[in-house]
Amino acid sequence: MTSHEARLCGLLLREHFGEVVEKVGTHLLRSGAQHLRAIVHESGIPLDLVKKSLCVLVQHGLCSFSSGRKGPGSPMEYQTSPDRILRILRYPRYIYTTKTLYGDTGELIVEELLQRGHMTMSNTVKTVADRLTQNMEGQKTMEYSEVSSSFSKLVETHFLQRCPPSALTAKKENPSPADSGAPAAAASIVPLKPESFSDCYTVPRVTLVGRGKRPLPAEDEGEQRSAKRAKLDSEVHGDEGIYWQVNVERFHLYFRDQAIISAVANKLDQTCSEIVRTMLRMSELTTSPSATCTKPLSANEIFRSLPTGYNIGRPILDQYLTLLVDDPMEFVGKAGESGGGMFVVNLHKSLANLARATIESSVQERFGSRSARIFRLLLRKRHLEQKQVEDFAMIPAKEAKDMLYTLLSQNLVQLQEIPKTADYAPSRTFYLYTVNQLPTARMLLQNCYKTVANLIDRRMFETKESKRLLEKSQRIEAILASLQASGAEPEQLTEVEEMITPSEKQQLDSYATQLDETIFLLESYISSTAVSS
Repeated sequence: MTSHEARLCGLLLREHFGEVVEKVGTHLLRSGAQHLRAIVHESGIPLDLVKKSLCVLVQHGLCSFSSGRKGPGSPMEYQTSPDRILRILRYPRYIYTTKTLYGDTGELIVEELLQRGHMTMSNTVKTVADRLTQNMEGQKTMEYSEVSSSFSKLVETHFLQRCPPSALTAKKENPSPADSGAPAAAASIVPLKPESFSDCYTVPRVTLVGRGKRPLPAEDEGEQRSAKRAKLDSEVHGDEGIYWQVNVERFHLYFRDQAIISAVANKLDQTCSEIVRTMLRMSELTTSPSATCTKPLSANEIFRSLPTGYNIGRPILDQYLTLLVDDPMEFVGKAGESGGGMFVVNLHKSLANLARATIESSVQERFGSRSARIFRLLLRKRHLEQKQVEDFAMIPAKEAKDMLYTLLSQNLVQLQEIPKTADYAPSRTFYLYTVNQLPTARMLLQNCYKTVANLIDRRMFETKESKRLLEKSQRIEAILASLQASGAEPEQLTEVEEMITPSEKQQLDSYATQLDETIFLLESYISSTAVSS
């Protein structure tokens, strides 16, 4: 773990859970697995606060716990996962994707699970139904059955999964593992792979009948709260002890597929992208997440699975498949001749080409089009001398030399020495420039982490400095909501909206960040390269 990753993890923990959780989390990131007493002693945080912080981290799957390294009887040890903490940055994208695929109901289900770590199906359905009912006009309400149906669809497509049995046992037998420093049985809350847990995607039979409820008036809420809590505690729905969490790996596979589909559409055309989309959809649940390519599919299967809106004949499909196979980007490969031809989507090669395009774009933005031309030339030719770079890139010698040295100083280009003799005399040595894509991708990824951390720092500063502006925006939103609920005229709503100036709107909108797609693409390429090698 690099310093940029550690800093970004700390900022994300502080932004979502507060400073105490941040201190405990960053301490575990730097120190590795530790038992409770060691955390308290080395961090200097009071025991009670450390326990609560560990409970928060475990609840959200950001920390795992297991029996100590000294064997049975040793104190429980805790360890945080930097990769899982960095996924907090992608929470808005998970929620937006679910909204696109499953509407408002699916969006709120995923939002609730991300906010609370893990929940039972019955509690999730009730909470989401209540939230949807609050936003409905008039006396309309949301049925529990509709929310349950959306929940089941998310499980069927593997966007939600059960928490592993070990975590459930730990939660049931010892609700707060941090409450005691005494030895305990080995347990972990790290999500298991779906193939290693047979009931991971099995929806239990839940007896849940009713509809969402609107919030009680302020004066009645306090009186009825205790009675309502007692009633909820006594209700039995058949899914007690079965907790669900968001399957972030499934979302990552979806993002990877969408990146490939978008790249095909930009490189070729919409029909080619629809063919690739069909191939990915047919193999999304049968292809291993670490596979370098999808399962082979015959041209006949692809033809039968195309959307009904695409009225292309079989000969036209064969031409499109040939075009995809022959394309230099190698999105699709041919794996055999049976069934009219067997075809696969080259996942690793596609990610490598997308990462390469991202790196080239970064070089062009930072150093200009001529430096990008030299960079692309070295990627294509692998090893070139300075004179060859000048000739192939058609750039004057002085400019080419300056650009090469600039790229070399930024570690985007490497210099390899090949001596003719054993004495390494400069006059008898070849000096070849080259580009190593994988280390360059790692360096760019670290730069992205650093940039995101700087943006979060800046946002925190701007939020503090612009507290008046944010409060004004919230007041205006509340006024608009109350006016809309009371049936106000459009002129009144427009007058209220104009209370916040366009410059202030622009200042608020500038807080959004756009780096997650680049980070995801580079992470996917690096992990795919590690698996394929």
